[in-house]
Amino acid sequence: MASPLTTTPSLPTPPPLAELIGAGPIALFLDFDGTLVEIAPRPGAIDVPGWLNRRLHELRDRLDGRLALVSGRALDDLATHIGDIDVARAGSHGASRLHADGTRLGDEPRGLTPQSVDELREYAAAQDLYFEAKTHGGALHFRGQPEKREATLDFARSFATRHDLCVTSGKGVAELVRPGASKQGAVEAFMQVAPFAGATPVFLGDDVTDEDGFAGAIEFGGYGVAVGDRISEKARYGLKTVSDVHHWLELA
Repeated sequence: MASPLTTTPSLPTPPPLAELIGAGPIALFLDFDGTLVEIAPRPGAIDVPGWLNRRLHELRDRLDGRLALVSGRALDDLATHIGDIDVARAGSHGASRLHADGTRLGDEPRGLTPQSVDELREYAAAQDLYFEAKTHGGALHFRGQPEKREATLDFARSFATRHDLCVTSGKGVAELVRPGASKQGAVEAFMQVAPFAGATPVFLGDDVTDEDGFAGAIEFGGYGVAVGDRISEKARYGLKTVSDVHHWLELA
């Protein structure tokens, strides 16, 4: 079993999940990296518990289907780590959305042009950064090289302006996505359709990009739960570690 819960500074621990479920229908939106699995130096190096896929399906059933994964990863990349999963999910920071049965919710977003990808790869190679190609965007990783943060973000913003993209900055990464791609947009899209419509949304996330997800939950009468030792402007509650998340979700 996970260790006893600890709270993010200044934020109380959320009420027990069973208590929330008993009070009325809730919908859970879960970030992946840093929330369900520990952050790794590179995206491909994460360690996914072998039981996670099965336990998420059990949680989905407990919530009558009102469970969604909302990740910065592309959905195909997410599947390589967690396997086939019949849970609603949104990838590429909410731009690409699927119902639990795999049917698409909304339009398929456009990817970057080959020329754009080449330019990002060249910049990453010249700066000794890791470039992660995504189905609907790209990411420049500077985790482990915090001194390169500002230069990388400056380049990303200039690149975004020239290619009609947007930049989101997370933990050691500059993400380039199409306009309108946000975790708030993903929450809004799911909350307008069954089985999510009418439930109280709760969004769990560890990064600054998850603040958008919190905003989406608040819009529909719910709230955010910040994961990790960080300051959150929008979260109502906090959980300090990935282990605490597993414990609160009753996964482990």
